[in-house]
Order: sequence, then structure tokens, then C-alpha cells
Amino acid sequence: MVEVVVVDKLVKYYGGFQALKGVSFSVFEGEVFGLIGPNGAGKTTTLRIIATLLKPSSGRVTVCGYDVVREADRVRRVISYLPEEAGAYRNLSGYEYLMFMAKLYARSKREAEDMVEEAIKISGLGDRVYDRIKTYSRGMVRRLLIARALMVKPKLAILDEPTSGIDVIHALHIRRVVRDYARRHGVTILLSSHNMLEVEYLCDRVAIMYGGRIVEIGSPRELLKRYGVRNLEEVFEKVVREGNGESMGSSFKGVKRFA
Repeated sequence: MVEVVVVDKLVKYYGGFQALKGVSFSVFEGEVFGLIGPNGAGKTTTLRIIATLLKPSSGRVTVCGYDVVREADRVRRVISYLPEEAGAYRNLSGYEYLMFMAKLYARSKREAEDMVEEAIKISGLGDRVYDRIKTYSRGMVRRLLIARALMVKPKLAILDEPTSGIDVIHALHIRRVVRDYARRHGVTILLSSHNMLEVEYLCDRVAIMYGGRIVEIGSPRELLKRYGVRNLEEVFEKVVREGNGESMGSSFKGVKRFA
């Protein structure tokens, strides 16, 4: 299998605080790979380093063979990144926004039009795509942004909390889009989420992060079988408890890596 993302012994300090403590994992071509864990686990920091927005303190990351520090420009040509807090231009229509973004990537007018046509299908917004974005609900904006991230058919799409803060109908649409788009187009997707049940539905493999470390990696089915539980939330609780001898709500120091 082809490795699209390789993260090797990644360390990140913010001043005196160590956010990442030797994180290592790989993501394979066409895979939907999820990072799960609580706030402060290091998920977003990891994604931002992969997306070339932060530089690591030490360790190495490559995307499609390109080093994210030394070859950042090359990495940016093959990825699409959607941060949790992303927004869109409120006074544009959804269509105008998509066309504006498509022109940044497309090499011709026709290619931009094809991208926008694909994005409209992905978004599922119908005629509402021609309305101003300021009239959209939060879920509609998120659907538009997901469409923007996928319409360029990147080698790697990085999605940080793609369904955070939206209602169940919009969340279900986004989950189906992410899963089906990866299957149909072979796009590799790396996403983070607090919603472990969502990740269980979407992902081929998941990495559980806690305290700046990867504490377990595997497919959802493997992890459920390994720990003899019903869902990934229970896997997470067991990993933490077995790793530290304490409950999930306790401080987590000195965790061993199970993967």
C-alpha cells in the first residue's frame, strides 16, 4: 500500500508546553483515517503541521513524499485543508464563493466550472447555492465548505471536526459525502473528531490520541474485538484505564503506546 502521509516521532512545543510527544503514524492511499480524543489531545496541532500551517519542534512529516517543512509549497498543491473554525464570505452567494475558490486552483475556465458543478452536487444545497451565504444555517455553511474542500480532488483532504456544532441532518449528509467521495475518487482523507461513533462509521482506521501521544491505532472492528466492547468510546475508556490505571477523567501521564 502507498503511504500518502508519514508522521515520524513528531514533537511540538508551545513555549514550555509540550503539545505533541513523539507522534508517529501513516495514512495510506484512499484511506479514511481518523484522529479521536478529547480537547487538548493534540489532534488539531497534528493536522496543522501536516497542512504546513505549523512547524514541528522535531520529528518529520511527509505528504506524498514531500517534506512539510522543506517542501511546503509542493505539499500545499496536493492537499485541501478545512479547519474547524473555517468560514465563508457572507455577502457572496454559495455559487459565487465556490467559483471564487475554484479559480484559485483551476488552470482554465472550463476546469473551474467543472469544479463548481462537482461542488454543487457534493453540497446537496440545490437552488440554495445561489442564495447569499449570510442566509445559510451553520450546517449549510459546513456543507458548502466540505464541497469546497473536495471539489479540487486533492490527494489528501484534511478535515478538522467536519460536523462540529451542526444538527443531525446536516451531519449525516457530510458523513455520507466524506465516505462516498473517498470510495469513488480514491481521495485520502484525514479527519479529527470528538465524536467517536462518527469516526467508527466513517473511518478505515483510527488513532486514539491522549496527552499528546498516540495511545492506540487500528480499524474500528479490530479495536472493538481487541477490547471486547461495543463502541469506540468504550475502547477509549479502556485504553486510558489500562494505560494509566485510572479512569478516563483522571490526569493521564506516562501512557504507554499500545499500537
